[in-house]
Amino acid sequence: MKIIGGEYKGRVIDMPDGIRPTSNKTRESLFEILKNKIKGAGFLDLYCGSGAIGIEALSRGAKKAIFIDNDRKCVSVLKRNLDKLAVPAGLYDIYNKDCMDILCRGGFASHRGETRPCGPFDIVFLDPPYNKDMAKNTLIGLSDCDILTPNAVVIAEIFKKESLPEEVGIFKKMRFYKYGDTLLEFYSAASQL
Repeated sequence: MKIIGGEYKGRVIDMPDGIRPTSNKTRESLFEILKNKIKGAGFLDLYCGSGAIGIEALSRGAKKAIFIDNDRKCVSVLKRNLDKLAVPAGLYDIYNKDCMDILCRGGFASHRGETRPCGPFDIVFLDPPYNKDMAKNTLIGLSDCDILTPNAVVIAEIFKKESLPEEVGIFKKMRFYKYGDTLLEFYSAASQL
């Protein structure tokens, strides 16, 4: 898989076995939608897999990306991808933990053994396994956290038949986009609309 835009454009990253990567068309559309928000943003990539979305965000000027995935093989591939691209270590942290377990902790040990506060984030992208209510539960979990900036946007990548409610926790759906079997659903805190 290739990075589509920005500093690392055209560079190839590895994919872990057994995951469902976000398609190039969906990634390209996502970052076209986010083009005015990504520069200087704090980016949270939940259920990150290979890290393609967070790496794309860094490539396009995000100030920091936090990657979270509970699969050791995915985290190993992610680390290899970041090393291959020579992404500066200060631009990211990696957490090999369950997303729901880690979200609401104020600080936790990163892959470098440092304990840091989590957030604030301008953009959160979550791409959990399909058809397990994990996207909805993650949005509910995010609602209880104090890790988002006031104008943060949260994007859930889900299966087209898995459409999420208009309101989940503190979030209200702003819009959605369909790409084949994939939906990207955009949320904002209801108080910010």
